Amino acid sequence: MGVLVMAYGSAQDPDDLLRYYTHIRHGRAPSPEQLENLRMRYEAIGGFSPLTAITQKQAAGLQEALNAMAGESFQVYLGLKHSPPFIDDAILDMARAGIERFVALVLAPHYSTMSVGEYFDEIRESLARHNLSLPWRGISSWYQDSRFIDLVAHRVLEAREKFSPDEQADLVTIFTAHSLPQTIYQKGDPYPTELRQSGELVAEACGITRYRYAWQSAGRTKEPWMGPDIVDTVRQLASEGYYHVLICPIGFVSDHLEVLYDLDIECQQVAQDLGVHMERTASFNDDPKFLEMLAHLVMQTSQLE
Repeated sequence: MGVLVMAYGSAQDPDDLLRYYTHIRHGRAPSPEQLENLRMRYEAIGGFSPLTAITQKQAAGLQEALNAMAGESFQVYLGLKHSPPFIDDAILDMARAGIERFVALVLAPHYSTMSVGEYFDEIRESLARHNLSLPWRGISSWYQDSRFIDLVAHRVLEAREKFSPDEQADLVTIFTAHSLPQTIYQKGDPYPTELRQSGELVAEACGITRYRYAWQSAGRTKEPWMGPDIVDTVRQLASEGYYHVLICPIGFVSDHLEVLYDLDIECQQVAQDLGVHMERTASFNDDPKFLEMLAHLVMQTSQLE
């Protein structure tokens, strides 16, 4: 059985930024100002995003975890949305390899029609484009999976130790996920509810009662995006007298621009200017326990009829 692991992708190097940004914008090249802004952010985190390399390690690690559970019965393929190898490439690779059916897994715990739903749409479009009839089953979300909640809770408790006992007494944990256009509210999209439910489960597992939700990394477009923004939330907390903040980007599983720049640099600078001690939970990346959790999800889904 095949397993199609999907993620956003990233620019491979500084010279790849124009292609990458143009692909994100559906073929419309960015303005020089937009491109320079993106280049500046990439330079601030070392010149490139580690996301694609991390995703490749996650796919390889998932393959190992599945092999350990079920022998050689699973073959993992990687398909990215905005950089090679693209989802369409992975579909063709599976067809050429004689894969008869596959499980589709997006590396995002919460479902939205504008995130996970679009990945699934790309699968359908690719199969139709190449006239392929590969049966498949997608894992829509896993934000409530007990193993996932336990892993996040462990990260939260681990990060709390970066604060002194006195600081922990009034510590506020903020659960964040990528903002989306506000139009999803009119569509009845489950994304905002799923974020809150996962945050509540983690808070319960950690035994914490002081926590909030915020959105981050909103697109630079004219349409309104979901709020409150994480930077505004940190400012609001400081105005209320809370100067110890732990950010848990529960909507992300890997280090990438939205974590390494938007949180670790941009939001951290605002926090420091306000006198706020801010820390962040560590990303899962290719943590074996995280990949084992994903392997269980794939195994369960593959057994459904």
